[in-house]
Amino acid sequence: MFSTFDFGAIWHALPYLLLDGLSFSLKLTLVAGAAGLVLGTLIALMRVSSNSVINAIGTAYANLFRAVPLVLGIFSFYVLMPYIGAWVFGAPRPVQVGATLSAYVTFTMFEAAYFSEIVRAGLQSVAPGQAAAARALGMGRSGVMCYVVLPQALRKMLPVLLTQLIVLFQDTSLVYVLSLSDMFGLASKFAQRDNRLVEMYVLVAVVYFVISFVASSGVRALQRKLNH
Repeated sequence: MFSTFDFGAIWHALPYLLLDGLSFSLKLTLVAGAAGLVLGTLIALMRVSSNSVINAIGTAYANLFRAVPLVLGIFSFYVLMPYIGAWVFGAPRPVQVGATLSAYVTFTMFEAAYFSEIVRAGLQSVAPGQAAAARALGMGRSGVMCYVVLPQALRKMLPVLLTQLIVLFQDTSLVYVLSLSDMFGLASKFAQRDNRLVEMYVLVAVVYFVISFVASSGVRALQRKLNH
């Protein structure tokens, strides 16, 4: 089966896949993950708010983005963002955003919805008596959230947040629909150019597996440490 397997094709493509493709995939993961966590935390706070309007807006955002397939969202944002940009800036023509910026915005928006659910669950896992005791000591609402609730919630939700970050890394391969040169997209271009589909896709699968397995093992070790 592997008599025609060309290891030379892998050796030739590996530096480009790691230096260009993998670096872009990791950068997209970290930027979209950090921005999505900040936005997701705000949405989570909206969802636990006692104000029904704010709560409804946060709930609608989370449900909307969690219900749409990510690959459809990536393509839709790329098509619609030039028109949204023209509407926001009052430009007479669609504003050219570019595939890269569109990918960053799309992943941030989608990840914010997933992170919001994790943060909301973490906030609600803290016993109400903790906040009540802090308020009885004279602490304000923001102080209770920042110094009492969030630190305890972060400890509980940290393994889940990191696991979602691993899922995000795997999902970045979907930017191939925008013809971006992430690791999977770059491997596809090499595969078609050199007619080495098996070699390139096996290589990409191995790289994704190794990174995801090592990261998942680290998350499990962290979870065991937090549970003790």
